[in-house]
Amino acid sequence: MKYIIDLIEDVREQIGNHEAYSVTAGLLKTDANDSSKLIYAGEAALNVYHIDKIAKELCFEIDGSESQLTIGEIIPSLSILDMDAMMYALKMDVNAQYNNMEIVGFGKNDEEKRYILFIKI
Repeated sequence: MKYIIDLIEDVREQIGNHEAYSVTAGLLKTDANDSSKLIYAGEAALNVYHIDKIAKELCFEIDGSESQLTIGEIIPSLSILDMDAMMYALKMDVNAQYNNMEIVGFGKNDEEKRYILFIKI
């Protein structure tokens, strides 16, 4: 499980908080031939995010809109959270079938200026 503090640290280390990077969902599936391996299954743009103080989660969503989250929109507001909020879990709602998915890792694509949040489906 990943937390807000993990996201902030990884963004700083991997892309130097570069504001122009878009934030996308990276989909990983279990290999049918070897369940210990994951296969990259594609990406989708993330559109919105919200903090759920009751569930103690930061949830990213794909809502089908044209808007696309960027690091510049996310990191400044997360960096000022108190220490308790820094330990909120990272989750993602992809669609009705795949909601409240746990974010399992991070990645980047420097050529296309994308920061990737990986989920396993």
